[in-house]
Amino acid sequence: MGKGSDMNIARKREMTRAPGGGAPDLSVESTQGKVDSSIRALLLASVGSAFEFYDFVVFIFFASTISKLFFPSTVPDWNRQLESYAIFAAGYVVRPLGGIVMAHFGDTRGRKNVFALTLLLMALPTLIIGLLPTYATVGVAAPMLLLGMRLIQGLAIGGEAPAAWVFVAEHATEGKIGFPIGLLTSGLTGGILLGSMMSVGLNVAFTDKQILGGAWRIPFLVGGAFALAAAMLRRWFSETAVFRRIRLHAKVSDELPLRVVLRDHKRAVISSIAGTWLVTAGVVVVVLMTPSLLQKTFAVPLSQIQTANLAGAAALSLSTVLIGLASDRFGVRKIAVPFVLLLITATYALYLGAQRTPSALLPLYLLAGLGAGVTALIPIAMVKMFPPAVRLTGVSFSYNIAYAVFGGITPVLVARLTHINPFGPAHFIACVGAVGLLGILFAPIASEASAEPHVLQIARGSMGIEPASEPWESSMR
Repeated sequence: MGKGSDMNIARKREMTRAPGGGAPDLSVESTQGKVDSSIRALLLASVGSAFEFYDFVVFIFFASTISKLFFPSTVPDWNRQLESYAIFAAGYVVRPLGGIVMAHFGDTRGRKNVFALTLLLMALPTLIIGLLPTYATVGVAAPMLLLGMRLIQGLAIGGEAPAAWVFVAEHATEGKIGFPIGLLTSGLTGGILLGSMMSVGLNVAFTDKQILGGAWRIPFLVGGAFALAAAMLRRWFSETAVFRRIRLHAKVSDELPLRVVLRDHKRAVISSIAGTWLVTAGVVVVVLMTPSLLQKTFAVPLSQIQTANLAGAAALSLSTVLIGLASDRFGVRKIAVPFVLLLITATYALYLGAQRTPSALLPLYLLAGLGAGVTALIPIAMVKMFPPAVRLTGVSFSYNIAYAVFGGITPVLVARLTHINPFGPAHFIACVGAVGLLGILFAPIASEASAEPHVLQIARGSMGIEPASEPWESSMR
């Protein structure tokens, strides 16, 4: 073999050498023996995210029971319920902080460790909540311990979704990131479905007295145990090829990633925040708030609403996968327009059906769930907006800030709109859908080369290696 061939072989070996020296890492080129090079890894990541979101939201399904056990009986029921909701909301308060801190380390130290840490930080507090003593045993220490565990959960959830989206996207082959992000998002929304199913199942299997007597601990112990097992499995994932190339050839910048994002990627941040508002509307209004709104506004029987809501949540989980696949085939922008229109139309149909034809609630909720699957396009677009060197920080900052703000004002605003007009929630979805669609249509597209000068570009001539790029721009059409 000639000298040129020998040099090429040497370059390939250098590219696969682990950062800091050591044995070559061949996981990019070979699928043998690497968990995260297969569909199995993607499924594990999705299941782990489902249990993490389950652990975060299961609290709200048992808020009434928790209020009776962790606060003094001398306090009025409405006050105890309010304090229980306040502890639940505390998780959202620290969510942006957790997202920003974990994203910083994800962009400077690697995606893999943050991806595993977020699930571990969710699993342990959830297990502990299932073991906590109640107010009758330790007094005021009970709600304080509960608050502490909820704050840790909030820190974890702030980093989970962004880290998961970036991790699976950077492991995707040939730039086809729609399917993995869609499947991962299906896991996240599936966590809400799991929480709802656990609540229904527990109320069927046990009496109210038995639940207060200790059965309430089951959802937390089960969720925490499964999440802990999933966190252990994440330890076997390898670092993404994109981050390895950054650290091996381009050197991570000494500048704070958040500073770079706010200075150089303002348009991406604005587009991401607009898109995330659509995510909060799709999840909070269509999935979480609509059942109680329909019951209160149109007097639809609770059992009928619960069945339809479960069907809608299941349709949402399926739709995110299908929309992710479609985005790989047709592009994010081409998919966004019809599915945003479907979400708006289906939401109006759902509320109109509840008013005029309650018997059609199930198929209408299914249709609304399919439309809500458009929320999967937002993380796909966000991952494509930011260059690799600051990608996790950009996604996490935009997503968590938007979710903290809009997630807080949406329930209040929608409740007020419903009081004014029974179709207020549908009007809200229409307005936010338009904002989210604009965010997608005007989203900037970043490649690795755009990370300069914050990441030193690979010298084209000296090593004969082109700067790593990602063939994602075409799929934003």
